[in-house]
Amino acid sequence: MTALELSGVTKTHGQLKALDEVSLRVEAGELVALLGPNGAGKTTMFEVLLGLTGPTAGNATVLGGSPGSRPVVQRIGAMLQGAGLPENVTVRELVRLVGRSYPRSLPVETVLERVGLASRRGRTVTDLSGGERQRLLLATAIVGMPDLLLLDEPTAAMDPEAKRAFWGEARAAVADGTTLVFATHDLAEADAMARRVVVLGRGRVLADGTPSQLKSVIDGKTVRLRTDVPAAELASLPGSGPVEVETPMDSSDRRWIRIHAAAPQDLIAALVARGAPVDGLTIVDSDLEDAFLKLTDSKTLKGATS
Repeated sequence: MTALELSGVTKTHGQLKALDEVSLRVEAGELVALLGPNGAGKTTMFEVLLGLTGPTAGNATVLGGSPGSRPVVQRIGAMLQGAGLPENVTVRELVRLVGRSYPRSLPVETVLERVGLASRRGRTVTDLSGGERQRLLLATAIVGMPDLLLLDEPTAAMDPEAKRAFWGEARAAVADGTTLVFATHDLAEADAMARRVVVLGRGRVLADGTPSQLKSVIDGKTVRLRTDVPAAELASLPGSGPVEVETPMDSSDRRWIRIHAAAPQDLIAALVARGAPVDGLTIVDSDLEDAFLKLTDSKTLKGATS
């Protein structure tokens, strides 16, 4: 069964295309991470799926119905970044109120235990910390036992323990048949938790696959070293690729450099041949961050939109 489908969806705001002919299908029970830089279109996609805005062109279907329609809304849980909360109600009262808007719901105390807010049940929203507010938003998203969860930066402001508890609940929900799509800037989190990663850039889908499949777009390995050789010179050496400066010059006039090298052996040989001062050299397989950086690189984006 298809949980959601976008077919050629475009959304414009004046001259800006927030979404540009996006086509995407997510099947029931999938756990999908949505990655992309700011302005990639992630939030707009969620708004279209929730029926908060309509597409300028194309079609969207959610749980077999129209986004925003009552039968669909009653089967979706959503946690949007920056969503407001009423301040002068208690945690228990708010979760109970939201639960009553669904045809079925979990017991309030069960939800509060799951998100780690049982000890805060009697507190008003205004007394909660930033991380506790995130957990309360999660509680309102899951109380209605949704078939589809749409979560925007769900673990922002959560401490490590709360993150572990959240992902434990998320995996349990998926195991029970819930479909989960979450937007995140935490690449390690996407790599560890998602079975499928969709990368957005300038409103377009740049890549769609498992974390291992996305990592395969990177040829070669990642070289990390400390040197005083300028980044521009490093990029011009044989076997080199995109160069990132990780730190400024230190007292020894060296800085940490990260290079995505197609042929690391040629790069190292070139550095040795020119007598370049190098220390702290490591060579590792490329990871999801490397794939993300390559896919969202300005040259890649230019090619995708030309």
